[in-house]
Amino acid sequence: MRRRGFLQGLGAVAGLAGTSVAYASAPTASRLVVVVLRGGLDGLAALPAHGDPAYASARGTLALPTEDVLDLDGTFGMHPALSALQPLVARKELVALHAVSPPYQERSHFDGQDVLENGTERPFGARTGWLNRALQTLDAQPPAMAVGRTVPLLLRGPARAASVDPLRRPRERDGWWERVEALYGADPLLGPALSEGLQIQARLAPHQPQRARGEKRGEPGAEAARVVARVLSAEDGPRVAVLEMGGWDTHANQSRTLQRQLDALGGALAAFGEAMTPDVWRRTVVLAVTEFGRTVAPNGTRGSDHGVGGAAFLLGGAVKGGRVLADWPGLRSTALLEGRDLRPTTDLRSVFKGVLHDHLEVPQQALDSTVFPGSARTPRMRGLLRG
Repeated sequence: MRRRGFLQGLGAVAGLAGTSVAYASAPTASRLVVVVLRGGLDGLAALPAHGDPAYASARGTLALPTEDVLDLDGTFGMHPALSALQPLVARKELVALHAVSPPYQERSHFDGQDVLENGTERPFGARTGWLNRALQTLDAQPPAMAVGRTVPLLLRGPARAASVDPLRRPRERDGWWERVEALYGADPLLGPALSEGLQIQARLAPHQPQRARGEKRGEPGAEAARVVARVLSAEDGPRVAVLEMGGWDTHANQSRTLQRQLDALGGALAAFGEAMTPDVWRRTVVLAVTEFGRTVAPNGTRGSDHGVGGAAFLLGGAVKGGRVLADWPGLRSTALLEGRDLRPTTDLRSVFKGVLHDHLEVPQQALDSTVFPGSARTPRMRGLLRG
């Protein structure tokens, strides 16, 4: 067997319905899940500013009727496809963040995602991810564990990573893994990766969904989230997870696409709280972010194009929820960035800093210099979590 083929065989085929997951252990009782929404979620669709006087005229055919919006505070609401999140809203376990963005305004998916994950102010500003660097500041530096074909940049760094799929059960032939271990176990690179990968797969196996023959599979994002939640609930399990969901690049027929996408997102986010033990959920923060928002006005194909300012969600039993946090710039034409985009007023690094400091106890000095290099002028957002 070629080495490349072996590695590809070990790498779990994530990407089910655009979903993949990554894990990392941490010497803390707190749990953190970061959900990366790849493609640029339309924040004004997910969290419509229906109370803004300019909302309907600015959004045109993309505006939601007020009676369809799941109102949050009279100014902002949620898309009706996110109805699965309403119990979290009622329990004050969800914070909606609006007019947010990483420090990037050039509207390239690849560069925007790189900035979102590398934690600097520019594309390719670091070869490691801010979450990996944050974990290194803790007392112990355990290995990171990625689920998917590759480790997302967010978790790349000195912490080792192994990949696994939370839904796919490998088809094991008699003695196959034993022969593989005999062949590669002594390899200084592949041996540890193989051993770690098998351990992670064994940890996941009891939590993977069981189906009778012919039974229809559930929504992959929610199923993956439930498996992750159960593994995070284990006392000796991982503490940090990264879940990726693609399909947010809605250039055409946005309303129909987002109905499906947001329904899947709402189900996945709600699944964490449903599948975790109550005690673990009380110590959990889930953060859903995207690389940029989209244009305020619709384009000619009933969609929206790459924009800048967007939205994010913060939820969990540890979250001081029941709020919408937004330094709202407004949707008047004169208030838009370059006459087309929601103007970002909050750097997402402020949100990340607030969560890392208050939840994982990452020191402020490390946040300003190591985790988010050169960000001392970007203050951490305070009061996101319960006291």
